[in-house]
Amino acid sequence: MPRILKKRETLLAVIIVVMIAGFATRAAGFAEPANLANIFNDTSILIILALAQMTVILTKSIDLSVAANLAFTGMAVAMLNAAYPDIPLIALIVTAILMGAFLGAINGYLVWALEIPPIVVTLGTLTIYRGMAFVLSGGAWVNAHQFTPVFLNVPRTPLLGLPVLAWIGIAIVLMMYLLLRYTQFGRSAYASGGNPVAAVYAGIDVGWTRFLAFVLSGALAGLSGYLWVSRYAVAYVDIANGFELDSVAACVIGGISIAGGVGSVAGAVLGALFLGVIKNALPVIGISPFTQMAISGTVIILAVVFNARRERNRGRIILRDQAAKDVASLGAST
Repeated sequence: MPRILKKRETLLAVIIVVMIAGFATRAAGFAEPANLANIFNDTSILIILALAQMTVILTKSIDLSVAANLAFTGMAVAMLNAAYPDIPLIALIVTAILMGAFLGAINGYLVWALEIPPIVVTLGTLTIYRGMAFVLSGGAWVNAHQFTPVFLNVPRTPLLGLPVLAWIGIAIVLMMYLLLRYTQFGRSAYASGGNPVAAVYAGIDVGWTRFLAFVLSGALAGLSGYLWVSRYAVAYVDIANGFELDSVAACVIGGISIAGGVGSVAGAVLGALFLGVIKNALPVIGISPFTQMAISGTVIILAVVFNARRERNRGRIILRDQAAKDVASLGAST
């Protein structure tokens, strides 16, 4: 295999290009720039959720409540807009982000302070947040005619060939790249997941880092709540149902290790785009929804196997290098 294809992100990008070319042979116009722009726009919310999920996974945790957080915050801002149309849009967006961050903080506190396993906490809050959305709305829908034009139109407004929603997704990608690569929080997140014991000895507060990761995940889920409701012009209890698993799948496909400490923003984005291409292409070429689920599940399993093999190989390399150093040091001492 050429050296360039040994890099996970490059290989995944090549696979996506090949998939698009293959689907284009079955569906005329699939590879047209306008359709690809629509696919990216449709996938933007999943990209944001995948980055939210990645932040938590890096710290050796998981957040299964991101989609429920999205549903509750989306319902809340939708009802606010319908009931109080004079509230500025920016205030609604900030409200969604703060509400999402608060829900994320609940997860983070339970994981950090009470030391409850993240999967248990977020499975519980997944149900709670969905239930809160039902209680808030009484099970009713908020439909397109109840929203103000500004609420609906801003994310759909074209800008330099792409809707504003897509540009928001791009901005979040850049923000997360800078945050995880160049800030103390980013370094702490990788260290906390890669080797928590060593991170503690290095002076990193692993619990606090995980708490902040959940807060950030919640904030991005809250933003996604507004974007989802605006994009699809409807709010109901079950919006984004199953997207918590899609966000995990995007991370796994993109090479983010469930064991923590390994992964990149590019990988999460490409993983989300991979799923986005599949979800847009399979119905076009006549694949049934059940077959789509089977294909997606198979891809996830293969990605997990690939990740596991890569981590084992990396472990062998580390052990080999350490053994070589030990032998060299013994030789020098004699």
